Amino acid sequence: MTTAIDWYFDPISPFAYLAFERLPKALPADAAVRYVPVLFAGLLRHWGNVGPAEIAPKRRFTFEHVAWIAHRGGIRLAMPAIHPFNPLPLLRLAVALELEGRLSHATLAPIFRFVWQQGRVPQQQAEFDALCSALGVPGTALAQDAVKARLREHGDEALARGVFGVPTAVLPGDPGGQLFWGLDALDMLAARLGQDPFFSSDAFRAAAALPVGAGRADAPAPAAAAGRRNT
Repeated sequence: MTTAIDWYFDPISPFAYLAFERLPKALPADAAVRYVPVLFAGLLRHWGNVGPAEIAPKRRFTFEHVAWIAHRGGIRLAMPAIHPFNPLPLLRLAVALELEGRLSHATLAPIFRFVWQQGRVPQQQAEFDALCSALGVPGTALAQDAVKARLREHGDEALARGVFGVPTAVLPGDPGGQLFWGLDALDMLAARLGQDPFFSSDAFRAAAALPVGAGRADAPAPAAAAGRRNT
């Protein structure tokens, strides 16, 4: 019996790229993945969050960590010319393939690898045009209203499911709406698909029902001057 998975992604995310490269081995052979392009910035805006590239120390660590993960896993990686960048052309290219019934792991691979193996961004117009041509999608197709509308629909769908980041996997038939977010959740997803009994355990249910305590507004204000000590 086929296992359906909805996998939300944005090529701007290096973790989405690393997860994408691992998917074929991480998932069971009967998995049928529906690849769903979404604008990561739209998710951040909705949930009032910021991306790792927007916090200077976290940005540095993120790319160092990504480089380490790729090195450890033998995954080819080249940093893009700039980051962050506007991923809309890449997302619309994926949607154009989807509307033609051609979005798959095989056709999505050149899109991810354009950024994370070739080190390119879609604003490098000649290179991006060559990518579109290689995938058989005319550049004019990306400006079509149907493409833009479908990308917005994907964003609305993701938010309705509680998706807050990329990559995120959702099992369409799961009444609990469990999310599997990030590269690190691939093992968790595989265990869930393998019907690991932990997901029906009291410990797992308790984790989901943990009460909310003090919020950020309750935290003490930082010292006004660097080096100031509490007395």
